[in-house]
Order: sequence, then C-alpha cells, then structure tokens
Amino acid sequence: MPPVATPPFAKRMNPPAFDLGALVRRHQLGLWRYARALGVPAAEAEDLLQDTFLVAMRKLGEDRGDAAVATFLRQTCKHLWLRRRRDAGRREQLLLEHADSAWVRDCGADDGERWRDALRACVGELDGRAREAVERFYGDGLAREDVAARLGMKETGVKTLLQRVRALLRECIERRLRGDA
Repeated sequence: MPPVATPPFAKRMNPPAFDLGALVRRHQLGLWRYARALGVPAAEAEDLLQDTFLVAMRKLGEDRGDAAVATFLRQTCKHLWLRRRRDAGRREQLLLEHADSAWVRDCGADDGERWRDALRACVGELDGRAREAVERFYGDGLAREDVAARLGMKETGVKTLLQRVRALLRECIERRLRGDA
C-alpha cells in the first residue's frame, strides 16, 4: 500500500509551534514604540501589546521571519487600537446621550441647581483619601501623579480610587435627585 500524503488542510490545523517568548523579546520594544507613535498613552500601550501578542499567538502558527512578523504585529496593534478608540467613542456618545437626557429630566427646570446641591452634599459625605483625592484632582486641578504623591499612593491607585468615587457620587446624586436620600 502506498504511503498516504497529509492533506494540506491538516497542516494548517496543526501548525508547528514557535517560541512565543522569543517572539515577544524580539519585537516588544519596537512594537511599544510603534504604539506610542500612534498616540497610545503609555499606560494603555502595555495592555495593547499584550492583546497584540495574544492575537499573534492564535494567528501565527510559525515564525515567518522578523520582517513579516513585525509587519503582522504592527498591523494588528494598529487595528486593535483603532477598534478601542471606536468603541470608546461609542461608549462616550452613549454616556453623553444619557447625561443629556438625565440633565433634561432632573435639572432642566432649575438650570442644574438641584444637581449641584446634590453633588455638594455627596462630596461632603466623602471622607479620608476619597475626599482628599477629589479635592486635589478636581478642586485644585492636580494631575493624578501629583495627587498620588500627596496621598502616598501609586498613580494607578489614584486612578482606581477616582473611578470608584465617581461611581459612588453618581449613585448618591441620583438617589438625592429621586428624593431617596
């Protein structure tokens, strides 16, 4: 009986593995610089690179040479960044529409006085680091890194704290405007 040849589709289904760690080491710095040249903030560039290398891990079955892989990585990085920006724009548009409708519903008649009073009361309920972070970031206009230095925190910690405080303030304001508080 003659030997059976492996069909071409079987080779595509089980491509030979390549060293992803070596690929990352070879291309990480150049890809990070490329992402920054696209305008990706440094804090987001690391996440974007991780996503790019995850796509490469799934899509590239083998190392195809530095030039081809670098091109693939750059294109993938660019497309992921553009998708993130498009999605962020959609989310921002939805938030703006929600804010606009909430303003008309809750504050239109008094030009926002009720909303501002609710915000003041809710900020007054904050204490400790949360209040300090809000006062320094929004009141004094300090950058997150400066707020972090004053509070003895990392910049990412201040970012997370401000996100949580904004969510709490939003809930508090909505409660007060509904008359639940």
